[in-house]
Amino acid sequence: MSHPCIQQPTNMNKEKSRCSLHKVGVESASVLLNMMQEFYAIDNYSFEREQAIAALNEFIKHPDLGCSWLIQKDNTFIGYAILCVGFTFEFGGRDAFIDELFIEKPYRNKGYGRQVMDLIEEYAKSLNLVALHLEVEEHNTNGLALYRRMGFKGKQSRLLSKSLRH
Repeated sequence: MSHPCIQQPTNMNKEKSRCSLHKVGVESASVLLNMMQEFYAIDNYSFEREQAIAALNEFIKHPDLGCSWLIQKDNTFIGYAILCVGFTFEFGGRDAFIDELFIEKPYRNKGYGRQVMDLIEEYAKSLNLVALHLEVEEHNTNGLALYRRMGFKGKQSRLLSKSLRH
């Protein structure tokens, strides 16, 4: 069964001054992976390229898992975003986690993050998702301020993670 996540929001390319999102496929995966490595380096996260390739290929093969996009401004890819679809009982339906959002340094604090977040929210609404979630590093004060302005709220709980890989 095809997942509606393979469709792009309708207004993605309306204005020239705006950035646009382009669905990642096998042919553009290396561009995303290079940016992912740069993103992970910001916080000294381990980046295992072969593991990332396998994960991205699996994600692309199964569109029901979500969407990955390259962010483009004019003829330049300036970042990427990954949206993972899930389900929440707390909010009562399907939800999504903005797993990764990265914008190249020269393009930060110019409004592109807001544009991308607006497109992702529009897209989530088109899928009838009931909630969006994201994680932001404490030092990313500009990102945190943006997300709060957009209506994202912190909770009294913390996101904890455990790798199940051996």
